[in-house]
Amino acid sequence: MKAPPRLQSLIEEGLIDSVVRQLMSGKEAMVFVVRCTHAGVSETRCAKIYKEANNRSFRQAVDYTENRKVKNSRSARAIAKGSRFGRQEQEAAWQSAEVDALYRLAAAGVRVPQPYNFHDGVLLMELVTDAHGDAAPRLNDVAFTASQARTHHATLIAEVVRMLCAGVVHGDLSEFNILLAHTPGADGADGIDEPVIIDLPQAVDAAGNNHAQRMLLRDVANLRDFFGQFAPELLSTQYGPEIWSLYQAGLLSNETALTGHFERAHADVDMEGVLREIDDARAEDAARRLRMATQAAP
Repeated sequence: MKAPPRLQSLIEEGLIDSVVRQLMSGKEAMVFVVRCTHAGVSETRCAKIYKEANNRSFRQAVDYTENRKVKNSRSARAIAKGSRFGRQEQEAAWQSAEVDALYRLAAAGVRVPQPYNFHDGVLLMELVTDAHGDAAPRLNDVAFTASQARTHHATLIAEVVRMLCAGVVHGDLSEFNILLAHTPGADGADGIDEPVIIDLPQAVDAAGNNHAQRMLLRDVANLRDFFGQFAPELLSTQYGPEIWSLYQAGLLSNETALTGHFERAHADVDMEGVLREIDDARAEDAARRLRMATQAAP
């Protein structure tokens, strides 16, 4: 097919050879199947073209962009002012967030598409495939047995933990952005289908974002609700609160054995302590007002 204008520069740079077809058009990007030559070998990959902010149905919510770092202080000031340059820098930071997250998570052993290059707002990465070499389906397009649902749910809970241990919360994890990829077996043995996590431009830093806990709980709840359709016993699990509690306590690792159960502590409220805090606050305010009145007196 004819290359879209946004991919033409990658062809001119020799990063891709040709465009095969459009794979999908989502809320923040369009994805194309492309052919590339690497080390003399022709490979099929995918190219993700990020839509401009005014063409995206998914907005850069403050929840996601909170504490997201930019490359220098000039960019940070421009973003804060909302200038044209600032909007351009904010858009660049939004796009590069997925690239950074992919490299970070791939290095941590999380099953994500392998990133290859990021050029002119286009991300070149691995094409995740099924057993026939076609683009892998999303979980939403697949029906599972109860056993399969339990297996994939356990795998993805482990991936959420691995991501959190790497300091990342997906922030928008659901059956719509997880692919079911086929991994061939060794020496001709039958392969297995395993989930691969995609769509990470909204990923947040677990330690630096005040909304990270809520996002992680929502991500885990989405997994519970989806797989609970096929294995109803999963609907009563509470992996999200358990995972976050262990993370906050510094006890979470990739080897942590989870139970899916969590009991919130119901500590007694120290009413006397609360009243003391209120009295102290009132006294401090009264002292402040007195100082102001004294300073204002002729």
